Amino acid sequence: MGFVIAIDGPAAAGKGTLSRRIAETYGFQHLDTGLTYRATAKALLDAGLPLDDEDVAEKMARAVDLGGLDRSVLSRHEIGEAASRIAVMPAVRRALVEAQQAFSKREPGTVLDGRDIGTVVCPSSPVKLYVTASPEVRARRRYDEIVADGKPADFEAIFADVRKRDERDMGRADSPLKPAADAHLLDTSEMSIEAAFQGAKTIIDAALKKA
Repeated sequence: MGFVIAIDGPAAAGKGTLSRRIAETYGFQHLDTGLTYRATAKALLDAGLPLDDEDVAEKMARAVDLGGLDRSVLSRHEIGEAASRIAVMPAVRRALVEAQQAFSKREPGTVLDGRDIGTVVCPSSPVKLYVTASPEVRARRRYDEIVADGKPADFEAIFADVRKRDERDMGRADSPLKPAADAHLLDTSEMSIEAAFQGAKTIIDAALKKA
């Protein structure tokens, strides 16, 4: 079994950028587990199927190809909204967690980022990071991203959406978003991605020496 790095945290905290850089640095395979929920939602939308039928959603979840997750397609807002509806379904979560756990066994190592990696998917990971930032900072980053793409953006609406997603992620009964008891906290509110990466690298290097 490969070396597993589990990275959790709320939306727009910087964990995706950090995860991809860590995977590239160590030659590990990377999985953004949020995309697995988005891929399931997209499959339901494409087939014109309801988003409130747990049995149908579970079948779609079990058919998701982890090698075919296109971030540029799956990042669309309507897919994200649909994904948040099916992500609360226990059967969908079970199906995708099984797929994510199978992915985590790949050699030489893997980096998985999401909401419940250190607590549910890979609780025995030798490295667990919880990447966070204040809701205001995360909303500002999302706003700046949209504006940089030349699209109109409403900061207050984005801020409200960030708060709503936090409540949904942290308040759900099944696998709520929270740091694992032994996770290392990286608050990127006033930290550059380079500083966050160096902090993570120090933790990972120490764990690799013990492995």
